[in-house]
Amino acid sequence: MAYELPFRARIIGSGSFIPPRVVTNDELEKIVDTSDEWIRTRTGIRERHIVSEVIGDHTGAMGTADMAERACKEALEMAKVKPSEIDMVVVATITPDLRLPSVAALLQARLGLTNASGFDVVAACAGSLYALSIADKFITTGAAKRVLVVGGETLSSVTNWRDRNTCVLFGDAAGAFVVEAAPREGEGFVDSQLYMDGTHWDTIHIPAGGSKRMLTPQLLEQRADRIIMNGRETYKFAVRALTEAAEAILKRNRMTASDIHHVVAHQANLRIIEAVAERLAVPLDRFVINIDRYGNTSSASVLLTFDEARRGGRMKGGENVLMLAIGAGMVWASGLYRT
Repeated sequence: MAYELPFRARIIGSGSFIPPRVVTNDELEKIVDTSDEWIRTRTGIRERHIVSEVIGDHTGAMGTADMAERACKEALEMAKVKPSEIDMVVVATITPDLRLPSVAALLQARLGLTNASGFDVVAACAGSLYALSIADKFITTGAAKRVLVVGGETLSSVTNWRDRNTCVLFGDAAGAFVVEAAPREGEGFVDSQLYMDGTHWDTIHIPAGGSKRMLTPQLLEQRADRIIMNGRETYKFAVRALTEAAEAILKRNRMTASDIHHVVAHQANLRIIEAVAERLAVPLDRFVINIDRYGNTSSASVLLTFDEARRGGRMKGGENVLMLAIGAGMVWASGLYRT
């Protein structure tokens, strides 16, 4: 007989931060060969937000920790939890302020999380669900009572603003959850599943800047420290992987698509979302969509989208939420949450 863990991880507070600087499709037309119509029909994006006033110039701009700090304060306020009551902080990001130390360490100091341990997770656009899954495991096993889960990205710092295929996609943002141990009955995470296929590592990657290929003036001029993506392969892989992950977690929990009230999916591309919705036979209006306003915000995406839906009154008690995310690696994840 399987042992049933005594706790369930429940979201008691959420928050998000979007930098005020808006970059519209019309503005991108002035720096690369593209158009508003081309971007909207292929991605669903109308605008995105970045931390810097000037595209490509991060002098004096905010960093990931700055945005994450603001999102965390919102989440803590909603949860009515003091910083000293947080046991752990888990930050998902591929754009840390520094190579050392972690964003988690910076947040621990800034927020006064005096009793918290913490670390960063690198799982690209699936980072939010990876971090949530880690928090869930610590809580359900009794190793932590309250965990601050953060997803934050300054993607504008690793975007090649000369590449028309990628510069239209990304935006900066941060989201945060306060997750707490709760009784198994009622609101909380029902299940989660993590996946990875490293044979597709080069589908989305940054060629230089790591320990094997350190940056030189020549590589900087070549923009080798910026994201490269095979859009066609990303689309095909994402649609298949997310569909299969959704079907698997529903089957494992004896649920069908009709049992899902809301889908909070990573906002990578509207066409991916539409294709997954069609394959799952879940009406598109059950998907929470904000990609048109924010673009792809990577690890911030799911947290930001959930926070908007929750604060906007879209989610009611007793509803099932399917969470999906996929990113470079390739890594992807699914989760079920009961409101």
